[in-house]
Amino acid sequence: MYRMVKAYYHLPGLFEFYELYRVFLPLYREHRDWFYDWCEIGSIYGAPADCIWGGGRAGFGENDPKEVLALMQEYGISARLTFSNSLLKEKHLSDRKCNALCALLEENKDVQNGVIVHSDLLLEYLKKHYPHLYFVSSTTKVITDFKQLVEEIRREDFRYVVPDFRLNKAYDRWKTLSWQEKGKVEFLCNECCWFGCKDRKACYEAVSRKNLGENREHHCTAPESEQGYCFSKAMQNPGFIGIEAIQNVYFPMGFSNFKIEGRGLGSALILEFLLYYMTKPQYQLHVREEIYLDNMLDLF
Repeated sequence: MYRMVKAYYHLPGLFEFYELYRVFLPLYREHRDWFYDWCEIGSIYGAPADCIWGGGRAGFGENDPKEVLALMQEYGISARLTFSNSLLKEKHLSDRKCNALCALLEENKDVQNGVIVHSDLLLEYLKKHYPHLYFVSSTTKVITDFKQLVEEIRREDFRYVVPDFRLNKAYDRWKTLSWQEKGKVEFLCNECCWFGCKDRKACYEAVSRKNLGENREHHCTAPESEQGYCFSKAMQNPGFIGIEAIQNVYFPMGFSNFKIEGRGLGSALILEFLLYYMTKPQYQLHVREEIYLDNMLDLF
């Protein structure tokens, strides 16, 4: 393993799992020896409920955005808004709630905050009105052609690009990127969706429509889709990236950014992600006990 390399995890549930992070982050700071020394928290992403600019998954969380941002500032963590709606039109850009959130995140002077985007229309608007935010190209673009993905990575607009998870194991092609390009790649580690899915873009568009107030459901036809998300199932996915692969495959190739999926899954499952990806095995029970003993936290 390359000891000097760090994994920067981009974690889900900025608003949805605020209460979990309110308990977890002090543990992470006060008991840093419980956690792998080769990983850090690169950002926490999400969007509150009822944000029309949202699109990847339905937004959740009712916590006061000022409280959420204050927690991120206290621990020096970049906050990212998940504004990946693919169907936005000019009339949607004036939305008060989404603009207020961007303005709030731009106020932070210590750690730069960002926005995950799909729509180029929204990107150009944000660049003009909130120039102090950085931008991430969303995996909801479902770019599965590697040549097209490289073009996306080379766009100066984006600090990071999240590829479709089905490209995760394209090692021979990943090796061809420059070191600068590799630094912009943010791999989605724990996707549970069917590897052979042909409807991924349609699924994301259905969420975009829902966030815009259109009552359209997408009915997934993937095998065993009725089971919902299972971490054990995600680990069997051909695109899964575990901690051994991060250390022994991706680090040597020059990659250091890894995104953990998790919106809408419940805080108990998010805790399992934090334990698996960040916590040394001998201290996982310590973290569980500290989390479970906080009576203010509803894990289920």
